[in-house]
Amino acid sequence: MREHRLKIGVSGIRGVVGDFLTPSLACSFAQAFGAFVGAGRVVLGRDTRSSGEMLQHAIACGLLASGCEVVDVGIQPTPTIQVYVGASRARGGISVTASHNPPEYNALKLFNHEGLFFNHYERRELLDIYYESEFRHAANHEIRGIARDTETPMRLHTERILRQVDVARIKARRFRVALDAVNGAGSVLSCRFLERALGCDLRAISVDPTRPFPREAEPRPDTLGELQELVRRNRADAGFAQDPDGDRLAVVDEQGNVLDNDDVLALVVDTVFSSMPGDVAVNLTTSSVIEDIAQLHGRRVYRTAVGEANVVDMMRAVDAVIGGEGANGGVIFPAVQYCRDSYTAMALLLDLMERTGEPVSALAGRLPRYYRRQGKVAFEHGLLGPLIQALEEKFPDAAADHTDGLKLLLKDAWIHVRASNTEPLVRFSIEARSAERADALYALATKTGDRLPVPHFSS
Repeated sequence: MREHRLKIGVSGIRGVVGDFLTPSLACSFAQAFGAFVGAGRVVLGRDTRSSGEMLQHAIACGLLASGCEVVDVGIQPTPTIQVYVGASRARGGISVTASHNPPEYNALKLFNHEGLFFNHYERRELLDIYYESEFRHAANHEIRGIARDTETPMRLHTERILRQVDVARIKARRFRVALDAVNGAGSVLSCRFLERALGCDLRAISVDPTRPFPREAEPRPDTLGELQELVRRNRADAGFAQDPDGDRLAVVDEQGNVLDNDDVLALVVDTVFSSMPGDVAVNLTTSSVIEDIAQLHGRRVYRTAVGEANVVDMMRAVDAVIGGEGANGGVIFPAVQYCRDSYTAMALLLDLMERTGEPVSALAGRLPRYYRRQGKVAFEHGLLGPLIQALEEKFPDAAADHTDGLKLLLKDAWIHVRASNTEPLVRFSIEARSAERADALYALATKTGDRLPVPHFSS
C-alpha cells in the first residue's frame, strides 16, 4: 500500500509534490482561501524549492479567480511575509514553503490579516469551504491583477527587529559571524541583515537562491559540519544556520560546537526576561530549562501542543512577552511579530553577546544542564494509540499529559510521544537530568515500541 504523503494540519497544507500536492489542488485550495478572506489583497511569496514557482502560479490563478488582488513578494523568508501581511493590511497571505521538510515536499502556509497562522476556528471554516467547493467565481469585471513588491517586506521586517536591540553597540563590536542559509529563502535577506543592518564581518556559505539545498533542510547538529568548520577556520564569534524558509535557527558557538536548540531559546528567553515584564509560552517538547529560567525571574511558563499556531494562541491568551518551540529552533517575539523568526533570534543573541561581553559557549555553559534524546517512526494507522497505552502501562506512576499525544512526567525526566504535524511520522522525545538516565529511558521506551506490530524507532 502506497504511503499517503499529503497532510492538512496546524500550519496549512503540505505534501510530496506531484503524487500528492499538485497544481490543481493548490489552485483549488487558493480559491477556498480567497473565498474565506474575501476580495482584496493577498500576499504571496515562496522559498527556493524547484516546485515553488509552479505552485505559486497555480495559487495566483486560484486567488485571482476568487476576486483577490495578488501581491507577489517573490522569494522571501516566511517571517518576513508574515510581518508584511500584517503591516500592509492585506486580507491574508500564503507562503509556498515546506520549511524544514525534504526538497520533494512543498506546502501552503496560510496567514490571516494579522499575518498569523489560522486558529482552530479559521482552519475549520476554511476546510469546510474547500471540501464543499464553495468557491467564489469572480466575474470578468471583478478579476484583478498581480502587483509585485520584493523590497518593502525585507525593509519592514528589518526595521521592526532593529528597534528591539542596541544597533550602534552591536555594530561597534563588529562581530565575526558565519552563516549557512541552505540556499533558501533567507539567502539575500540574511546577508543584508547581518552585514549591513548589524555591521557583522560575515563569512557566508549556501546563500545562492538559484541552487538546490546543499544539505538536509533541517539545521541539525549532524547536518552542519560545513558551518562548524567555517566557524573554526575563520575564528568566528558565532555561526548561524537557517532552514529553507528562515523561521528556524541553529547556533554554533565560537569553538565550533552546535548548541542545543532548546538552549538557544533559553538564552533568548533569559535576555528578554531581563528587560521586559511578562511570561513565556512554549510547546510540550521544549526543555524544562525554560521552567528554570522562568523561576529565576519569577515568571510563569505556559505549555501547549506542538505547532507555532498553538504556541501563538497561548501567547496571545496570556499576553506572554516571549515564546517558542525549543526543539525545532523557533523563537517567537511578539514585539516584532507573532511568528517563529530566525532573524529576531540572531539579533537578540548578538545583543546579549554585546551586553555581557561573553562568548556563546560561556553563555550556554551557565544554563542548567539537561540531556535530550529524540527518535521517530513511520506513521501507520492505529500506531499512536497502542504506543501511548503501552508507555502508560510501563510508567504507571508518571503524571500523564494528553494535550498532544502523551507526555509522561517523571520525577527527574519526561517522555513525549506524538504524531508529527508536518510528516507521516510519530515523534518521540525524552529529557533527563543525566545522560545515563536519558539513555535508559530511551532504551525502555523504544523497547516498548518495538514490541508493538509497527516499524522500529530510528534515532
